[in-house]
Amino acid sequence: MPDHDESQLPSPTLWPVGFAVGIAVALVGLIIDPVIVSSIGGAIAIVFGFLWARSATSELRAQPVEVEPETRALVDGAPPAVAAPVERFPRARFLEGVTLGLGGVIGGIVTLPIAGFALLPPFLGQKRHEVDLGPLTAFPVGKWFISTFMTDPSEGEVTRRTAFIRNNGTVGNNVPSFTIISNRCAHLGCPVQANGPTGAILGEPNVTEHTANGPILLQPVVPAGFGCPCHGGQYDTEGNRTAGPPVRALDRYAFEIKNGHLVLLSTFSVAHVAGTGAQAKIHKYKLAGPGEHVDGPEQWFYPLNPPHH
Repeated sequence: MPDHDESQLPSPTLWPVGFAVGIAVALVGLIIDPVIVSSIGGAIAIVFGFLWARSATSELRAQPVEVEPETRALVDGAPPAVAAPVERFPRARFLEGVTLGLGGVIGGIVTLPIAGFALLPPFLGQKRHEVDLGPLTAFPVGKWFISTFMTDPSEGEVTRRTAFIRNNGTVGNNVPSFTIISNRCAHLGCPVQANGPTGAILGEPNVTEHTANGPILLQPVVPAGFGCPCHGGQYDTEGNRTAGPPVRALDRYAFEIKNGHLVLLSTFSVAHVAGTGAQAKIHKYKLAGPGEHVDGPEQWFYPLNPPHH
């Protein structure tokens, strides 16, 4: 007799392989690029998962009835033999479809909340932090200061930041100009230091301004440039990379003058700066992570960054 068990086996298909590849791409995308790569992986998984499920469920159709040869022979004086009824929806196929469906539902229930908590917060609206550094009179023209402040005092020391600030005087229609450089190294994010004498060595006292952002420490400094103590990255006084592994210039702070006070806004990345002081031409870009190129062909190899506030 023919082997009916073999006729019940599903036909080979590549849909499970494509589904697995889509899941793998989506998981890798969580690290590389949660927006583009994960979306592509999810789309691949959904398409191949659908095709896989459709292929599995299509085999639930009635199997062809095979009539044994001996039943075809008519017995003298007896009616033709009637083939035994075949189960229209084999139990194994039904259980397979139910298992796949429940597995997908459970996987979604487990995965979606985790992915939401991990990926959504950076893309949701967040409070914009403005930092009041004090009155303009605290920043004499041409003087450098190392400013230490908290972007959000309610969250404590975790929001403490440092910036290098110089008052460049005014430009155009008496518009104040400031150079405000972040101390985050463009290599791996280590804290950059000023290469030059500070406060006590210069014989100039540190100044503490009290604003809505708490105490703002202003330490006078005469930098010949800036250097990273971690891996030797070096920058000039405009933040341009001069040596070491950094791939671009130091980030900068946008600012505004509000009620006679210098107020820091968001940070942005800089490819390089041409010129100095008030006459500097800043090639600015959206804020990127340490080690990421922001111009040239290299920028294509780096993922999108979540919006910064």
